[in-house]
Amino acid sequence: MKVSAVIIAYNEEANIGRCIKSLAFADEIIVVDSGSRDNTVKIASAMKAKIFTRGWQGYSRQKNFAIGKAKNEWVLSIDADEEVSSELAGEITRIVISPYEGYFIPRRAFFLGRWINHCGWYPDLQIKLFRRNSGKFDESRQVHESVLLNGKAGTLKNDLFHYSYDNLGQYYSTLNRYTELAAISMKERGRKGRIAEVLLNPPYTFVRMYLFRFGFLDGLAGLFVCLLSSFYNFVKYAKLWELTRKK
Repeated sequence: MKVSAVIIAYNEEANIGRCIKSLAFADEIIVVDSGSRDNTVKIASAMKAKIFTRGWQGYSRQKNFAIGKAKNEWVLSIDADEEVSSELAGEITRIVISPYEGYFIPRRAFFLGRWINHCGWYPDLQIKLFRRNSGKFDESRQVHESVLLNGKAGTLKNDLFHYSYDNLGQYYSTLNRYTELAAISMKERGRKGRIAEVLLNPPYTFVRMYLFRFGFLDGLAGLFVCLLSSFYNFVKYAKLWELTRKK
């Protein structure tokens, strides 16, 4: 199959080279940049990617714009901080005739110096590879966007690597932005901010991830993942509670 790889980017000079290098098997590489002020575009251009510049319209809209620029039947949509493993690249290139319209791909995150194998973070199956005319990102979601697929999906075996955060400071910066978007999205869907969710969801999240999803097996990094995820939900529901009370 011929594959167009599409990436959205903004100030990703630390990641974009690794990402594009892992896409050597793709027949076309498209980068939609949102006005980066670093060397993202320079690096991507030097690696022969096709560059399009578009002001930021939200995660899903940016990705759908990138899909619209693809010329091949199949699209692989990945983020700049992701990397296709050599095993996954080989698996994709071995697909000749597909009975599916898309594929779930397992994603493995690197966090605080180690790969996270539990906590509910792995395998983190996501539809990343799909026929261009059969899939698009759900534009009703502000964050944690996902593909709406018209047809059946298969599942690939090999990993997509995700270098999620370089440090805790970067995590907190992202947390503030994502929780804001998540709260707005929930409010738009009619969710009401309830103090019970603010108080009860965070401890439930920690217990579920650390005990029932074996986060303790990931050592200290696993403990941090579970605590931070619990805090993420606390902030998200607290912001929703605040939004629903604003006149």
